[in-house]
Amino acid sequence: MKISMKDGSVQDLTFNDEVGAEAFHHTTSHILAQAVKRLYPDTKCAIGPAIKDGFYYDFEFSFPFTTEHLAEVEKEMRKIVKESLPLERSTMGRAEAIALMKEKHEDYKVELIEDLPEDAELSFYSQGEYTDLCAGPHVANTSVIKAFKLQSVAGAYWRGDEHRQMLTRIYGTSFPKAADLDAYIKRMEEAKLRDHRKLGKELGLFTIMDEGPGFPFFLPKGMVLKNLLIDYWRKLHQREGYVEISTPIILSRQLWENSGHWDHYKDNMYTTVIDDADFAVKPMNCPGGMLVYKVEPRSYKDLPMRVGELGLVHRHEKSGQLHGLMRVRCFTQDDAHIFMTQDQIRDEIKGVVKLIDEVYDKFGFKYHVELSTRPEDSMGSDEDWEMATDALKGALEELGMGYVINEGDGAFYGPKIDFHLEDSIGRTWQCGTIQLDFQMPQRFDLEYTGADGEKHRPIMIHRVAFGSIERFIGILIEHFAGKFPTWLAPVQVKVMAVSEKFADYAQSIQDELVSAGVRSEIDLRNEKLGYKIREAQMQKIPYMVIVGEKEVAEGTISVRKRDKGDIGSMKAEELITKIREEA
Repeated sequence: MKISMKDGSVQDLTFNDEVGAEAFHHTTSHILAQAVKRLYPDTKCAIGPAIKDGFYYDFEFSFPFTTEHLAEVEKEMRKIVKESLPLERSTMGRAEAIALMKEKHEDYKVELIEDLPEDAELSFYSQGEYTDLCAGPHVANTSVIKAFKLQSVAGAYWRGDEHRQMLTRIYGTSFPKAADLDAYIKRMEEAKLRDHRKLGKELGLFTIMDEGPGFPFFLPKGMVLKNLLIDYWRKLHQREGYVEISTPIILSRQLWENSGHWDHYKDNMYTTVIDDADFAVKPMNCPGGMLVYKVEPRSYKDLPMRVGELGLVHRHEKSGQLHGLMRVRCFTQDDAHIFMTQDQIRDEIKGVVKLIDEVYDKFGFKYHVELSTRPEDSMGSDEDWEMATDALKGALEELGMGYVINEGDGAFYGPKIDFHLEDSIGRTWQCGTIQLDFQMPQRFDLEYTGADGEKHRPIMIHRVAFGSIERFIGILIEHFAGKFPTWLAPVQVKVMAVSEKFADYAQSIQDELVSAGVRSEIDLRNEKLGYKIREAQMQKIPYMVIVGEKEVAEGTISVRKRDKGDIGSMKAEELITKIREEA
């Protein structure tokens, strides 16, 4: 399809190209805006960008717009597509653009233009009677947009400022073929069934209270799951030669000024005053790790020094961005910092990549890797950034690992490798990261004594495997749809008696399972067996043990498996062995 690019050129691209998909979705947002203006002419348009898997457009309506209005808007959009309107690009100066938007009573567009330099040349795209301020890209004709769906309506503050006008945001998606749209809708329906917020409540894992928006409460079963992840993390890191530390949650402003966070990250930090001095609740563990390194003199013989920390960090997120465990205001970060010499960089990076690969393989995740380079807001010399970026590239290439470049998305102190997981329904999540940092060791004046007896500056790796343990749990809930593998299930076995007269035998089986380290619960309620089984199935417990007259007489148990049903009669020891093998 023909794509009109931001520089005015035209290229042939497909929907599979990133820019092609962006242009496709962006054009659909313009069709949406044109349909809205046709139906409700006094509506004011704000912005309508392409986003991942779709688009949105923000409007100021003169009436309460609800989801009931979407069908009418979609109908008008289909008319616009059938009209086969060409999208024509034009440019004009700032003053002329302001006059045009004032004439159209588009106040939000006027504000956007007034914020631009006086000598700016602005681009517009027109389709039929509709003209919008836009940089592009766009497809050449509305007829290309074969399949689309308006999905939801939400509120959104103008320019994300809670003190400004609340607008109505309409979300949608579009595809070149109806079959692709149908597949996407089916995938989204599956995602709703897997929603970790819904399953987290049903399975008794976690909750978010009104008293703590963005601050998750883990319930007993959720704590079992969280501690299983932490235990696995500890065993893996002990094997790989890491030591573990714990640093304070609140530290002085001076520390955060020294690290650069006070200047580069303050808007995301919670601050307080103690004894008339400024302090901050840590948004990251690394500055505390720097202080631990400096506790005693270091030698080249101590390096590489691998230091892990399961640190609770707090970051201020806007209320509209909070989302279950995926976007929270406090979380446990499975940090590690590796202090090393320059000639150890590539080996240490490769070691971390292998460790993260092992973790993701454990949970059955596929993933792809992105190398994020220097952002505009950064610190350090060009030479340091070039050396750091080359070191990350070299390590990935030596491992034969493919990667894509993510320009300008590095941390403010160094480039990074990001690991994007793919879950069981094809969604991707950014979790693990490896960040190479030449800056913080300089800012904290870290040193080690080299073989030559002179003082040298160590180089540091920041890295996480889970990323945020809370977020990783959310991803696992949705990846497995709550059906955790046996080793990870908070409850591995539910023991049920056919009736109360077999309760003692059921309790003896429960005691045997618990003594063997199996996470087991017992259900001795005076309820029908079918009801108990259905309830255990809803709780997604891997194994159900049923005992009645036959089992008592034979000293056995009847076993049901979550997705297989009845798997027969066996001794309790056989089930224990089976669970140990799976775990």
